[in-house]
Amino acid sequence: MNLLLGIGNPRHGDDALGPVFARAFRHPEWRTVNAATAPENFTSLVRRLHPDLLVLLDAADLGLPPGTLRRLDPAAIRAGDFGTHAGSIGRIADYLADCAGRIVVLGIQPADLRPGARLSPPVRAALRDLADRLASGRWPP
Repeated sequence: MNLLLGIGNPRHGDDALGPVFARAFRHPEWRTVNAATAPENFTSLVRRLHPDLLVLLDAADLGLPPGTLRRLDPAAIRAGDFGTHAGSIGRIADYLADCAGRIVVLGIQPADLRPGARLSPPVRAALRDLADRLASGRWPP
């Protein structure tokens, strides 16, 4: 079983991409959870489920064009500032390393993080692409 935690603030534009994806993506090989701004609250669920693959999905300031999707190294996330949840995602990945077959952190470059904004078109396109990749088993590599 694969598990995806969608992380982000659902009220701040593209920062909502994780929760939006977690609510919308459905596939028989995947379970998704809207972790919102408190992914640490779901560590007991991850420990109980012991997924083969755990994906942590969040907006990440990568300095790239909006909608760019990248796999991020948890060690680099701890060392740098990739986004609003940068520090905690690296620590969560470390904490959960012994209870998931593999952990992947995915970041998507946001375009607009203003309170009340909707998801931007580039981020919506990136989420559609991610859904196609996860459903076909092409992501994460």
